Amino acid sequence: MEKDLTQIAKEVRKLIIEVAWRSKSAHVGSSLSCVDLLVALYFYELNVNEKDWSNRDIFVLSKAHAAMALYAILTMKGIISRETFMGYLQNDGTLPAHLDRFTSKGVEVSAGSLGHGFNMALGMAYGHKIRRDKRKIYTLIGDGESQEGSIWEGALFGSKLGLDNFTAIIDYNNLQGYGRSRELCSFEPVKSKWEAFGWHAMEIDGHDICAIREAFGEDSSGKPKIIIAHTTKGKGVSFMEDQLIWHYYIVTDEHRDKALRELE
Repeated sequence: MEKDLTQIAKEVRKLIIEVAWRSKSAHVGSSLSCVDLLVALYFYELNVNEKDWSNRDIFVLSKAHAAMALYAILTMKGIISRETFMGYLQNDGTLPAHLDRFTSKGVEVSAGSLGHGFNMALGMAYGHKIRRDKRKIYTLIGDGESQEGSIWEGALFGSKLGLDNFTAIIDYNNLQGYGRSRELCSFEPVKSKWEAFGWHAMEIDGHDICAIREAFGEDSSGKPKIIIAHTTKGKGVSFMEDQLIWHYYIVTDEHRDKALRELE
């Protein structure tokens, strides 16, 4: 299973590089860092069956500037077509740089303003819980996004209502738009803070497929769950890894060729 998911993650990264090159768009580093998390979610954990779409589990990408990662995953799952994916950020194209729920199946919310998707997902979890709906809700937030006050308001809301059908993941790559997250506005110790807010918190290697799968399966004892996933921005492409410039830098012909050679 881990070997298969690792291969899928490699293919997803190649798709991200290709579409970033075609669109000359930013946020390739942010997209690459969360690939393993999304692969484990969509190809192992999440109940997403097109034949029973109305009963699917819900995933909300709150760090929506990493939209390329979600689009690539949806393409690999066959939920959107490759043609749709390749229309990302093109004139008269198909997919925007930040998520718009009216553009594609599998995009659950319009997001981009940091701290908003997390709380929309919590609202969904509450709605499903009071209806006794067994569907689960998941969201991915960024470490820079975790500096938003709305995140912590939602954290209080989730634990107060015992939303044990909700799992949040922090893509903790310790790089945001202008530097190291820990240096710009430190929120350490992260795990202790979430536990103090009443959440079941775990820290894992966000590129270890086995660890990610185990975290999804861990019993939260009636609490909402937060998985603090330590990741590397630009993961999978050596010259992009842990480099701040790849928050905004564009992929040139040379970058594309070099990155795809590495991923092969």
